[in-house]
Amino acid sequence: MKKILITGKDGQVGWELQRTLATHGTIIALDRHSLDLAHPANIRHAINDIKPDLIINTAAYTAVDKAETDREMALAINGKAPEILAEEAKKQGAILIHFSTDYIFDGTSTQPYSETDLPAPLNAYGHTKLLGEQAIQSIGGSYLILRTSWIYGARGKNFLLTMQRLAKERDALKIVGDQIGTPTWSRMLAEATAHIATKALQKNTDSHLWGLYHLTSSGQTSWYAFAKAILESCQRRNPAFRMPKLDQITTAEYPLPAKRPHFSVLSNAKILKTFGVQMPPWQAALELCMDEQQQYAKSLP
Repeated sequence: MKKILITGKDGQVGWELQRTLATHGTIIALDRHSLDLAHPANIRHAINDIKPDLIINTAAYTAVDKAETDREMALAINGKAPEILAEEAKKQGAILIHFSTDYIFDGTSTQPYSETDLPAPLNAYGHTKLLGEQAIQSIGGSYLILRTSWIYGARGKNFLLTMQRLAKERDALKIVGDQIGTPTWSRMLAEATAHIATKALQKNTDSHLWGLYHLTSSGQTSWYAFAKAILESCQRRNPAFRMPKLDQITTAEYPLPAKRPHFSVLSNAKILKTFGVQMPPWQAALELCMDEQQQYAKSLP
């Protein structure tokens, strides 16, 4: 059985990966208390001790606005830690799968970004994530960098759960409508990653597999339209659900410390061609996620 090390075990993707990869090998899943990615020595010690065949790094500093003033910590986790993971993976002959973000782009495009488009991050979070990508690429070895976007799910902290909570608390919600991206369900992202990881483990010497890929659901939408879809789905499932009034606003009307790209849709053409992976439209994924959430709620005593 292959040894699979997963960082960020309690995060949205890390939690899902423990389930989707359970039959693929021996899972060693670590949280920030058992593996502090801000300390390089801890990373080196853990990998030398575990000697994994596959490392999947789902951990990241994801507080986009806080990163503007906490750059040192964001850099340690998003920039330096991936470099150490890549170095140690190469020494061990292990495969490294690392997740990155659509926020490495500036959002000036009107067409989905490909892997060959030049990054130009607008904020500290995107900048540190880009540095992590570049470090892995410079070290080489057997690595896959998977850029994804707008991750949500039935657990953790994400836009879906925030909208559902706010709908109970407020009569009206103001949602930004001029930022366009692709919502990606953590469960489907984990399932796609498991498929990719299996192929990578089977073809560990096949050098053409390694590199940078985009991996999101299909399609695109705005935060406003995504919020509307979430709440309308809640209303269909529960007649007693109280639909708040939704107001569409601009980014300028909702200023935040970190700038966001206005357009960050990613093209999935390369990963489809190489691994045969294509996730369904974001609307279909949302309904499946909501179905699961509803079934879980019904199972509670």
